[in-house]
Amino acid sequence: MMDRRAFIGGAALGPLVTPRPAWAQRVEKVARIAFLYNNVPVADMEGAEPVDRSARAFVHGLRDLGFVEGRNIIIERRSAEGQPSRIPALVQEMVKLKVDVLVTAGSPLSDAARRATDTIPVVAVAVRDPVALGLAASLARPGGNVTGLTLDAGSELDGKRLELLKEAVAKASRIAVIRPRPGEGRPVWDPEIEAAARALGLTLQLVAVDDPEEFKAAFTAIARDGAHAIFPTGSPLYLGPRQRRLIIDFATKQRLPTVAPWREYPESGGLMSYGPEVADVFRRAATYVVKILKGANPAELPIEQPTKFELVINLKTAKALGITVPQSLLLRADEVIQ
Repeated sequence: MMDRRAFIGGAALGPLVTPRPAWAQRVEKVARIAFLYNNVPVADMEGAEPVDRSARAFVHGLRDLGFVEGRNIIIERRSAEGQPSRIPALVQEMVKLKVDVLVTAGSPLSDAARRATDTIPVVAVAVRDPVALGLAASLARPGGNVTGLTLDAGSELDGKRLELLKEAVAKASRIAVIRPRPGEGRPVWDPEIEAAARALGLTLQLVAVDDPEEFKAAFTAIARDGAHAIFPTGSPLYLGPRQRRLIIDFATKQRLPTVAPWREYPESGGLMSYGPEVADVFRRAATYVVKILKGANPAELPIEQPTKFELVINLKTAKALGITVPQSLLLRADEVIQ
């Protein structure tokens, strides 16, 4: 005969072990995003505290917005590691995985993503000119599946870098400008940089580099033509650690000052940089990813231009090159590396 107290207890507990209804058993979907880089080793992109500054800023940005890897988001990290031929395969791999969002760093990856899919949202980061590249109809209203953030704040910034270089190195008159080959119908120099060079009495030497294999020939041309300084422009190819190291090592060997768009150059031994704060751009990219995951339409998310700029000067490099940087310029710097 069943104990009465056991029966009553079992009856009381009954509702607690009743199977949960289907709606209550649903688990919040774990978002899967692809984070594709052009020229940074994958090992430097991984983990909760990536070695690469931009990758770290991106992960921190997601975390600040409540998206933590291993909890409610999966990040598929890939890199072409400076080999453009690998880009199409990387993008296709992510398309086949059916990721929720593609995050592409740099113009080549962003363009490849645009060509590979018109359904997966793409957050293009650090692209030079998204409208000219065909990624968007306009910055204000992209109109397709691609949105993001550009590093392009106008070619007048290149002119500003020339002014800063001339102020720091008054004797420099011939500047080797490392840049991609001009596209069809596009002039060799943008009007702003040409006007700045003319006003400063500078001669510009075009050194075209579209592939890492072309650096050797580029350095030969710079040495042969007697440049007084080196100016790598805003292509992501020149930002990667390997390519950046090649340029700085060559400049150091030739005792040539460098001016670049990114602080990574003076941090690695170059003379100076002036340009957008790249890490801030990648942190902002996390905001775009989260908006899209929450239902925003990339076609209606305006593409941002950078708003934070910084001047960084490596005084140690200046002294090694025998350059006396004017005090007025040092006082304007956001950071002086001693």
